Amino acid sequence: MRSAHAVFGRLRLLARELTTFGMIGAVAFVISVPGANVLRYGVGLGPLTSVVLATVVASVFTYYAHRYWTWRSRGSSGHMQEFALFAMFNGIGLLIQVLCVGFTEYTLRLSNPVALNTANTMGVAAGTLFRFWAYRKWVFLPVTVKEKPAIPELAAESEGPAR
Repeated sequence: MRSAHAVFGRLRLLARELTTFGMIGAVAFVISVPGANVLRYGVGLGPLTSVVLATVVASVFTYYAHRYWTWRSRGSSGHMQEFALFAMFNGIGLLIQVLCVGFTEYTLRLSNPVALNTANTMGVAAGTLFRFWAYRKWVFLPVTVKEKPAIPELAAESEGPAR
């Protein structure tokens, strides 16, 4: 019975993390994709520059939202180290996004708002899968026994199964 309770607790924690990650991602999507459109078609920047700038703005928002909401109960390896890892993995996610947009724009030679938004959305989706895995695995680490979680009711969930 105890192992079933531990499995249920882990699934509940994962569901909460996925839900908050998704909500933050939805807000970041609203910052990033329309922002890229404004920079591309309103300001006149290139497609890759537009995507990069809009995504960087969205990334600053997502770091703070994930640190203080999605993974608030997890420990911190120090904010500078944590932010550096976040930036590195976010950069890899951005590279995935830029590759999708660049392929559409320069290889397929599709240069219109529908093509940009489709490629950008596909890149965001692929990058998001990578980001969730990387953030959870290397950036926002589980609370160790020596640390106390910021939210006491999540203490049992973040510690994992009893041994």
